[in-house]
Amino acid sequence: MELSRPQEECGVFGIYNHSEASNLTYLGLYALQHRGQESCGIVSSDGASLYAHKRMGLVADVFSNPEVFKKLPGKSAIGHVRYSTAGASVEKNVQPIMVDYSRGSIAVAHNGNLVNAQLLKAELEAYGSIFQTTMDTEIIIHLIAAYKTNSLVDRITDALKRIQGAYCLLFLTETRMIAVRDPNGFRPLCLGKLGNAWVVASESCALDLIEADFVREIEPGEMVVCTEDGGVESIFPFKKIEPTPCIFEFVYFARPDSDIFGSNVYMARKELGRQLAREYPVDADVVIAVPDSGVPAAMGYAEESGIPFELGLIRNHYVGRTFIEPAQSIRHFGVKIKLNPVRELLKGKRVVVIDDSIVRGTTSRKIVKMVRNAGAKEVHLRISSPPTSYPCYYGIDTPNRKELISSSHTIDEICRYVTADTLGYLSEEGLISSIGRGNTNYCKACFAGTYPVAFPKPVENLQKGLFEEELT
Repeated sequence: MELSRPQEECGVFGIYNHSEASNLTYLGLYALQHRGQESCGIVSSDGASLYAHKRMGLVADVFSNPEVFKKLPGKSAIGHVRYSTAGASVEKNVQPIMVDYSRGSIAVAHNGNLVNAQLLKAELEAYGSIFQTTMDTEIIIHLIAAYKTNSLVDRITDALKRIQGAYCLLFLTETRMIAVRDPNGFRPLCLGKLGNAWVVASESCALDLIEADFVREIEPGEMVVCTEDGGVESIFPFKKIEPTPCIFEFVYFARPDSDIFGSNVYMARKELGRQLAREYPVDADVVIAVPDSGVPAAMGYAEESGIPFELGLIRNHYVGRTFIEPAQSIRHFGVKIKLNPVRELLKGKRVVVIDDSIVRGTTSRKIVKMVRNAGAKEVHLRISSPPTSYPCYYGIDTPNRKELISSSHTIDEICRYVTADTLGYLSEEGLISSIGRGNTNYCKACFAGTYPVAFPKPVENLQKGLFEEELT
């Protein structure tokens, strides 16, 4: 993982009709911590009211006091871990968002990003809406409150028909939990069962932790309504389109023990490494990975090439954000505090280093130099994805295009910059074939620059009556 790389998006978890709803939601968020480390929160329902606890920080820290769970009563709860993609990383933007309005209380947790958020916010503010956060998620709440239909399902449907982009959403009211996945299916979302309780999670690894059974993926464009009689109602309120799930979930974001989009992430990453070895073989003595996301691909590369795999870089798993650096500057401090080479493995060796991506190139350069300074005779860098040349607008925090090294440099130029002896990226065709299941219509915007959901043109002068007409 490049340390100046795209950041994780968000994770959502919800459980309906279980006596330990808030405790299990805490565990679910713990399993999804890799999807966001800035803030987290839980909203619970006891059938009459909603209760919330949310803060900046990691799940284990925010919920370190067991007394917190006494303030989250009830048999239903939703939770959220966040890495900011839209809206600043501040306390007021911690999710789930919970509000009281004319029809009661509602909370929402959102994984994704809305591409028409600014336009919708301008329209809503023109008609009197006052926003409390800077998140695109709050727009959804304002739209739901504005529609006049009696049915909550209809109000959510009408609101979502106005938004464009990526979203996996969990709604919680006093009596219901509703999950929705956008028609493109950008982000993963699955449905599970624990006894008589229904569970929804961004990834199946969260179901495993609480010993819930995996039922199925929630389909693109599907709304799942948990009903008071213990069942679930499946609704498809949107026009069906060809799904475009995010291919980068397989490359880096999802946990390797999760099943997403019909495939296992670990097996897919190993196959990425095998294919990379076919496309970019090299005479070498040892294969090592940039931990942790590069490990399965490195194992696959080693198996296919016959070159031994070793743990040549050791990651310090106890490092959080580094606020204090030594007064005497240590070269490459940010990388060295997280990774350290095993010199005895690398000294005098021709080393293949496997990573999942290169973003700005600065960290890859430091890692290559670290391996070479540990005594490696040659360093051959292999990347288990195509060059990342375009930013993502569907829920991943990527740098702008001018900061992406592959947007303005050839592979040879990148190779020279990172000081590797050779550099090879997995081809787009190799990436798709490695994942399997026959779906070739993944979102590959970060590689190819083709965006499945178009961006609306800015509207400087709002047409009076436009929003009012759409609300009737």
